[in-house]
Amino acid sequence: MTDSNALLREKTREPTSVGGPTFAPENQVDLAPVCGIDEAGRGPLAGPVVAAAVILDRDNFPGGLDDSKKLTEQRREELYEALCECAQVSIGMADIAEIDTMNILQASLLAMTRACEALPETPKFALIDGIHAPKLACPTACLKGGDGKSLSIAAASIIAKVTRDRLMRALGLDYPGYGWERNKGYGSAEHLAALKKLGPTPHHRTSFAPVKEMLG
Repeated sequence: MTDSNALLREKTREPTSVGGPTFAPENQVDLAPVCGIDEAGRGPLAGPVVAAAVILDRDNFPGGLDDSKKLTEQRREELYEALCECAQVSIGMADIAEIDTMNILQASLLAMTRACEALPETPKFALIDGIHAPKLACPTACLKGGDGKSLSIAAASIIAKVTRDRLMRALGLDYPGYGWERNKGYGSAEHLAALKKLGPTPHHRTSFAPVKEMLG
């Protein structure tokens, strides 16, 4: 919501990105609980888009939370397990048909909505990574680069990334040859070569250019 974003910008004074994410964005919100929401998988040619919503316990959360892209796979896995033990965590997805029907942005927002609605406790405010907010029952504020500013969003980025990576590794066993266990569905040289040789699978996004071109 625009008014919520303006309120957050107005009230936030301390920098939040110099030393990594903090609770500074959460602290500017006069509502609780606050959840962080992020997604993984907007860019790949295959697989669903996955969103996560997380409400952290400020007295009990793992150290080292950060933008998932800045962490090693092993560290992401460790933090994922820790977060599932001490935080309220939920997942929402949008499948291939939804991505191809409504476009990847709208599918990502739908996945975020589903993730937020699946939380055990209804949040009173949601911090969203990026510049587009999903339709939620609570007020929202968008933070560009939020996974490097807000601990709640950083936690959501880890949950979303690990969940999707695990899913793509599993799909890679069912559809060998595309290297999904390595490229997670992104358009790597290996994936593009396999797409040309083997053709698309039911998990490929037919609205994405390389796949669409392959289908004529």
